[in-house]
Amino acid sequence: MRGGRPKVTEEQLALVVDSMSAGVALCSRKLDYIWVNRRCAEWLGMRPEEVAGRPIGEVIGEDQLAAIRPYIERVLAGEHVQYERLVRYKGMGERWVRNHFSPTSDGRGWLTVILDIHERRLMEQTLREAERRKDEFLATLAHELRNPLAPIRNAVAILGRKGPLDPELSWSREVIDRQVDQLSRLIDDLLDIARIASGKLVIRKERIPLERAIDMALETSRPNINAAGHRLSVLLPSERVTVEGDAARLAQVFSNLLNNAARYTEAGGEIALNAEVHEAEVMVSVEDNGIGFPPEAGARLFQPFSQLTATEGRVHGGLGIGLSLVHGIVALHGGSVEARSAGPGRGSEFIVRLPLPSFAGTIQEQQAQPGKASSAAPGMRVLVADDNRDAADSLQRILALYGYDVQVAYDGAEALAASETFRPHVAVLDIGMPGQSGYDVARALRDKLGSGVKLIALTGWGQEGDRRRAMEAGFDFHLTKPIDPGLLNDLIAQTAAK
Repeated sequence: MRGGRPKVTEEQLALVVDSMSAGVALCSRKLDYIWVNRRCAEWLGMRPEEVAGRPIGEVIGEDQLAAIRPYIERVLAGEHVQYERLVRYKGMGERWVRNHFSPTSDGRGWLTVILDIHERRLMEQTLREAERRKDEFLATLAHELRNPLAPIRNAVAILGRKGPLDPELSWSREVIDRQVDQLSRLIDDLLDIARIASGKLVIRKERIPLERAIDMALETSRPNINAAGHRLSVLLPSERVTVEGDAARLAQVFSNLLNNAARYTEAGGEIALNAEVHEAEVMVSVEDNGIGFPPEAGARLFQPFSQLTATEGRVHGGLGIGLSLVHGIVALHGGSVEARSAGPGRGSEFIVRLPLPSFAGTIQEQQAQPGKASSAAPGMRVLVADDNRDAADSLQRILALYGYDVQVAYDGAEALAASETFRPHVAVLDIGMPGQSGYDVARALRDKLGSGVKLIALTGWGQEGDRRRAMEAGFDFHLTKPIDPGLLNDLIAQTAAK
């Protein structure tokens, strides 16, 4: 008919359906095939005319029909159904397929569309296996990195317990201690797969001196500043300022601002880091006399990189993690970031504002007495077991300095033998010992000494599954290397007090 829509004949429709890469079948409520396209018949190992009119169970097998019967019942009830399963067809072997069931408009049956997704499923399986292997590698790598950090931290703590040191030695000890903190945090980040994949940050807040985060940032950025011949001035409040935050993340913020200033200031320039307390907040500014940016661009620097102008992008791109991420870290601390400049060539200033804790005075007084620690209970016996001799010996030395009676074992069997006569009140056990693991020793000690011994897992394995296994083995606490010996002392002392 002129002006009307052309009518599609059954032959044309059959031609289209037969040319499809998917298998298509029309089925009746009696569970018979009414017709199938050429691809579906090929998978079934038959010709289309051989399939039409035959019962489904006779063609695909009664076991496969039983497996898909729940889906058939749903489509016959009027639902549109989709599912994936592994099937074996005579003409295609064992393949993963996705089936789409749609009820017919007249209610007499349903239309099946079958897609071969076997290659995609194999690829997904390969990716999952690769992901599993990567997780195992990262967990092992983290474990191996944590092990040498443990004796380093213990050795640093021993130096701290030996009384006043030469100023250079004291400075060196503090640098090592801070860098061990940084390395420990990097190892934690290495394992935090979910955070890496999603781009989300984990903030671990605690009461810290602001000076600690700034010192960590200066250690990281000073080589860049010195290499460019810049003059750096640092001015901090005369009174100790305490903030509630994540020292490593705040150090990341300040070091990136310092690195940005160093990169976009001509050689021999000037950089200043100043911190001031204003009522309920502390303001930390990083100022330089570098390339600057248009005054109106300050707020836009916190937008995504793709939305910036070339000059703004240079400043923004100079930050290793990007200004937007710096802004995000500060926001997670309840603060804000501001960028200022008088114009191109006239330098820039980045201001970080952080809220002060409402009862900071008490915390500051406590932190002003870093040597004040929990006292060891007289006669408290502590068994230390670790196949890493440096880790075991250094931990024995520092715990002995705290006043505990400490015995060391270098494998699981030796630890159990020592417990027979030593009868420890507390056992600090590594997990990955040869022969009898820390889990094995914990179970044996729990059976032998009952609740009379407190069991502490001190290990390089720090994932959630490792903690769960430790609790199931009878441990009371699970600590990840390298632990601050002062915190371990506090834990043991609290255990004795109870």
